[in-house]
Amino acid sequence: MLSYLHGFHAGNFADVHKHHTLVALLTSLNRKEKPWSYLETHSGKAAYDLADDQALKTLEFKEGIAKLWTQPSVNESLQAYFECVKQCNGDELLSYPGSPAIAAYMAREADKLHLMELHPNEVNVLKHHFRRDPRVSVHHRDGYEGVLSLLPPKPNRGLVLIDPSYEVKEEYEQVVRFITMAYKHWPIGTYAIWYPLLPANRWRFMLEDLRRTGIRNMLLSELHVKQPSEQGMYGSGMLIINPPWNLDAVLKPGVSSMVDLLKQDASAHAEVSVWVGE
Repeated sequence: MLSYLHGFHAGNFADVHKHHTLVALLTSLNRKEKPWSYLETHSGKAAYDLADDQALKTLEFKEGIAKLWTQPSVNESLQAYFECVKQCNGDELLSYPGSPAIAAYMAREADKLHLMELHPNEVNVLKHHFRRDPRVSVHHRDGYEGVLSLLPPKPNRGLVLIDPSYEVKEEYEQVVRFITMAYKHWPIGTYAIWYPLLPANRWRFMLEDLRRTGIRNMLLSELHVKQPSEQGMYGSGMLIINPPWNLDAVLKPGVSSMVDLLKQDASAHAEVSVWVGE
């Protein structure tokens, strides 16, 4: 949706959850010297000014990254993610890195990034940010179509991040269709799907549809920060297809710590579990 701008939501609790997972996945890829490919369907901007009008209108970052920033220390599981945020800032929290910036920060010289963004203003900012980085290709095109056109990528190991706005209900079905096609082209790739926990519960149907695709090896991570209400996002979810070995053990302490740091009421909890086995 071209009306969606992530600047209103940058650094919120969902970003903390999503990007902690992303850092864990990229850390796993970096354990081998062989280069990797990173592809993203909905890239947004590389960095977000937390003092601009969009961020200040919603103040969502106050319920997310700002709560981590004030901690004297974070646990080991969150540390690598926290370092990515700190490298965009000095002593004061002024900016929040989007997933393209996090991926570029963790990428090595031979790794390749392919970033899809359809919004004309956002893609121009993204192109400007990476104008001198030969590892990064920015594509002004539909994210699903663009990523599919590049599969299987070169290098032939890596990760796809699927992170739509879900502003229209058809997006949930589109994610399932995309995964079904992408997996046929690149069955060895890792796919990380973010989804919002909203009262309409469309995410539950999406997860069930993904289970019915017959694709194996799916890991689920969810952060619930408050009790579901009639409106508004109450949690964040990530579904990982082809997760690296031991990812669940890496994620569990991080999301457990997030519950303590980001909870908005006493019902807050987290879950990391196998959604579909191998």
